[in-house]
Amino acid sequence: MDIEIDTSTWMMFFFLLSLGASIWKIWAFLPNKALEDDDTTQDAQKALMELMVKVIEEKKGECSNQELFIAMNEHSDFDSKLFWRFNLNRLNHLLNAYYSEQPEVSSIKEIYSKR
Repeated sequence: MDIEIDTSTWMMFFFLLSLGASIWKIWAFLPNKALEDDDTTQDAQKALMELMVKVIEEKKGECSNQELFIAMNEHSDFDSKLFWRFNLNRLNHLLNAYYSEQPEVSSIKEIYSKR
């Protein structure tokens, strides 16, 4: 009983074996749970938005984007470990998201006056 396997069968076998090993390696190293410092979740976004509004109210709406950014970073409720990626561009994105949720406001001063 002499069984011969041709070259294309061996190639297909090793290709499938390599494909399986590659998929397993990729799956094994992908993060399966949320990271502790993931500030892109909806809860983190909501907390940051609430902090932004709180700081605007404390400043009475009299601040620029840069001043608001500095005030938010220095605020006691700001979690620097969670929001370690927070920068001025992220603040601008947050303001634009607030403006889209509240179409009647279009500036920091109007956020304060509408509250």
